[in-house]
Formats: sequence, C-alpha cells, structure tokens
Amino acid sequence: MSEVSSSADPVVLAKRRATGEAFSALFREGMALVEMTASYLDGPGRREAKGLDRSAALAYATESMRLTTRLMQLASWLLLQRAVNEGELTFDQARAEKMKVKLASYQLPHEDSLAALPKKLLQLITNSRRLHEQVARLDQLVYGGIETAPMPIRPGVNPVETQMGLLKAAFGGRDR
Repeated sequence: MSEVSSSADPVVLAKRRATGEAFSALFREGMALVEMTASYLDGPGRREAKGLDRSAALAYATESMRLTTRLMQLASWLLLQRAVNEGELTFDQARAEKMKVKLASYQLPHEDSLAALPKKLLQLITNSRRLHEQVARLDQLVYGGIETAPMPIRPGVNPVETQMGLLKAAFGGRDR
C-alpha cells in the first residue's frame, strides 16, 4: 500500500510553476534575450540604424526603446521571482515590490513602421512579445487577484466549496 500524505496544506499549482524547472528555463531565456538585445542594439543594430531613412530611423528608435523598456520590466519581474524562489524575499515582499514592475500590454506598431525595420530587430521584438505573454500569464497565476493571505484550512470545512463560494460572490452568483 502506498502512503497518503497527511499534509493539510493545499498545493498551489501556480506557485509551483513559478518555482520549478519551467521557471528556470523561462528565467534563462529572458536573461539571454536581454543580453542578445543589448549586444545587437550596441553593435549591428546601431550600424543598421545609421543606414535607414528618416522615417525608418524614427521607427527604429521608437521600437528599440519600447523593446528595451519591455525587456527591463520582464527582467525585473524574473529577478523578483527568482529572489522568492531562492528565499531572499518572501512572497508578500515580492508582491509589494512587484507593484513597481509594470507588465503593461505592448503597443502594436503601425505596419509601415514594421516593414522598415531590420529583420533582426523584428525578431527580437517578436521574441520579447512571446516572453512578455508567458511572464504576464505566470504573473496573473501567481499574483493576480490575491489581495489577502490565503484562508487557513479548518477541519470539517471543504476548501473547494469555500473557493466556489468566493467565485460565486465575485461574479455575482450567476449560474451558467
């Protein structure tokens, strides 16, 4: 017979996802993208920008600024989460610090602007948007909607029913 865990603590899947190997891979990918972008913008990107006409150069400057801003916000979020994972910050401390990190949705540039940009910059923008979507989803799972500490599990109380009651209260008790 196998043993059944007697732990009364529920498993929070979102937090587990933010602490496991999947997070480590996301962290490595994010930091590599930051380095790759910095290297490109300081070297080949700078040379490519000098060869662009005036309107394309403006689009390049705008999109490279948006890209670096997005990546710095993503790197900040990833570093905060890593600090939690390594025990340097508590979840509540990270949640408070995270309020300074804005994972705002990105603006889509005009199609004409995109057509004028170098292919490598377009690739970096696409990669940063994909990373942004992954981090934003993880952020919502881990931090979204959590305003108070989780309720302790009391003997005789079904935690699933408690959560269902909270969901009904949040959505006006509408049955579907």
